[in-house]
Amino acid sequence: MPDLSFLDVINVCDNTRIHQPSPISSIYDAELLVPLYLSESLDSPVIGLLRPIIVEKLALENQRSRELGLQQMWALNVEIATYTPRRNRPLGPSVSFQDWLDTHDKRTAAMAELCERWRDTLLFEDVCGPKKWRAEPYPIYINPFGIHDHPNDAAPGQALNFAFELERSACALFGVITYGVHMSIYEEFEVNGKKDLKVWTPTRSRTKQTFPGLLDNTVAGGIPSGMSMFESMVKECMEEASIPDHVVRKTSKGWLQPEVEYVYDISIPSDVDPKIFEPRPLDGEVESFELLIYDKVVQNMRAGLFKPNCALVLVDLFVRLGYITPENEPDYLSIVTRLHGTFDFERW
Repeated sequence: MPDLSFLDVINVCDNTRIHQPSPISSIYDAELLVPLYLSESLDSPVIGLLRPIIVEKLALENQRSRELGLQQMWALNVEIATYTPRRNRPLGPSVSFQDWLDTHDKRTAAMAELCERWRDTLLFEDVCGPKKWRAEPYPIYINPFGIHDHPNDAAPGQALNFAFELERSACALFGVITYGVHMSIYEEFEVNGKKDLKVWTPTRSRTKQTFPGLLDNTVAGGIPSGMSMFESMVKECMEEASIPDHVVRKTSKGWLQPEVEYVYDISIPSDVDPKIFEPRPLDGEVESFELLIYDKVVQNMRAGLFKPNCALVLVDLFVRLGYITPENEPDYLSIVTRLHGTFDFERW
């Protein structure tokens, strides 16, 4: 059984570096990751990163389109003679949508057709095959750190940061940045004048498509296209943990898979019935909930029993509540910096 430090826990999740060695060496370090651009324009933003095997499949997609008399989806500039200069990016291989895919509706439809065909042909069965398919569209943005807007909420003619929608399970194939909401429900108390902590900790269902049986945050889920961060949190609280809308609204504060997590907390007040905040499985995604003391949570974390990104959310909670400090954690500065990184996005 591993004995992970808090920095090791971060390395397990934040495990990829662009054009430099990764924190944990991997056979994939030698792969040349190719940036995916939104369009063929020299000013086009980068929206993803592609492994070589995906670039090969996209070339086959173009060949298929030619044979069927269809428009090709992809501009592939992957040979030295075809390298295209991009503003503020080093000269090198690149892939982009062809210029005819110039609206979010066109890109969404084209990507849906491609991903559904890959699903049905079992091309990447372990990623987006029938058993992994989520049937949940995720939003992809022009600026992944910009506004989370959506066509349904836009005025006519309004410029949007929204670029297109992509099936959740396929996002890792295209290295696009995705978004999630994570909530910790906890209570603090004192023992012999020293503060301590308990956190409601679920065990993921053994039938989950991803990370079955691992420990998780109290409530967590992806942010679907067209839904705000907080409304996603409210939805997940009811679906996963049977915590009703009014409780959350009144008390909360708060392959290549880069993901931004929006973090919320519920601190159980000492002067109310704690049963109000007790999570219970509802939709089958959680096997059980247990209120674990801080030392037990850390023990499970060091043993590698948590879903990797959920362990990071808990490390962040422990920093914010003062359980991990510069005085008791020698890697404190590295931990805090790594928790709030940007995926080496400037190197994409």
